Amino acid sequence: MYKFYYWGPLLYQTKINNVDINKIKIICKKNKNKDFRKELAGHINEEFFIDNNVFLEIVKPYLNEYLKAYKHWYNRDLKSMDVNSVWVNFMKNGEYNPPHIHTNGNFSCVIYLQIPKKLKEENKKYIGTEKNGGPGSICFMYGENNENNLANVNLLPEEGDFFIFPANLRHFVSPFKSKIERISVSANFIFN
Repeated sequence: MYKFYYWGPLLYQTKINNVDINKIKIICKKNKNKDFRKELAGHINEEFFIDNNVFLEIVKPYLNEYLKAYKHWYNRDLKSMDVNSVWVNFMKNGEYNPPHIHTNGNFSCVIYLQIPKKLKEENKKYIGTEKNGGPGSICFMYGENNENNLANVNLLPEEGDFFIFPANLRHFVSPFKSKIERISVSANFIFN
């Protein structure tokens, strides 16, 4: 008989359906004039604010599923949720997000709306360590890096991937060389 313990932060992943992806894409196109770069850590030229309430209505069913996972992981309930800020990143070659945390909420998310085939091909050809996951990857970091710890989770996202994580979980996005556009939406939430 054995036991193991859930340890560290809950990094939750689900898929958002195509109908909801398209709804979010429409919101993103409508808000391309509301520059949000001064609030963000990224070295990305096009980052725009999105309406909190419209976004929340689309993602609420997914957040309800997250609340169930949170209860299972931490054995605690979160009763209510509110969104503090939502923005879209239109990331192009050479741009990146340095290691950072989010400070405007206690949980954050990222939804991937567009991951072009050229980026996937560039990532497959990448030669280097797994510590940064390669071109266009998101890397989550927690704890100390040593022989018996998994301190990094590196993922090359797919379109429709939806991650929710503690806002203070350090993460970054690696740059890429392909002349494409990688589109993601991020948000900060308060759950009580």
